[in-house]
Amino acid sequence: MVTIRDEVQLPTKYGAAKLLTFNNLSDGKEHVAVVFGDQEKLQTPLVRIHSECLTGDAFGSLRCDCGAQLDRFMKQAVAEGGVLLYLRQEGRGIGLYNKIAAYRLQEKNIDTFEANRMLGFNDDERTFSVAAEILKAMKLSTIRLVTNNPDKIKQIEAAGITVSGVVQHSANVCKENYNYLKSKQEKGHFLLMEIKSANA
Repeated sequence: MVTIRDEVQLPTKYGAAKLLTFNNLSDGKEHVAVVFGDQEKLQTPLVRIHSECLTGDAFGSLRCDCGAQLDRFMKQAVAEGGVLLYLRQEGRGIGLYNKIAAYRLQEKNIDTFEANRMLGFNDDERTFSVAAEILKAMKLSTIRLVTNNPDKIKQIEAAGITVSGVVQHSANVCKENYNYLKSKQEKGHFLLMEIKSANA
């Protein structure tokens, strides 16, 4: 059974938050939840399930829009109350070094999904059932999910969490990440693209 291990105050540049860690997660990884606002008053909280992206989240890489998505949600969560689930699933689950290897292939005009396959992985190796485990440990059974990924919605609902609403977000598109985002859109992500071409 997944339980909350520790809960500590987390002052951030966005505002006050709580950081939660967990026991007995099925994949054995150190995922965390960051809660903005009074969790007990968040009957149907705004939730973002964010997969770790060191290059985007910490280094400000423009090869993806992960860092921009994280920043936007943190600001939104402070304003409205919400929960960030930060999952340690770097590179859509293939790990940091393999993600960098995929970057090298992408520099040869191979799209992000084909690059994964050339390295011996599926298009997406992540599982979001662990996010459902965390939500259940937090006694959150119904959420509004911030995502552009339809597979994330399906996996969360299949694991027993009710998604009462989906909040889409605009993609932060630039010439450096245009092809990456276009590939995701072609795979079924409902991205709100803000530019029409890589030259915009």
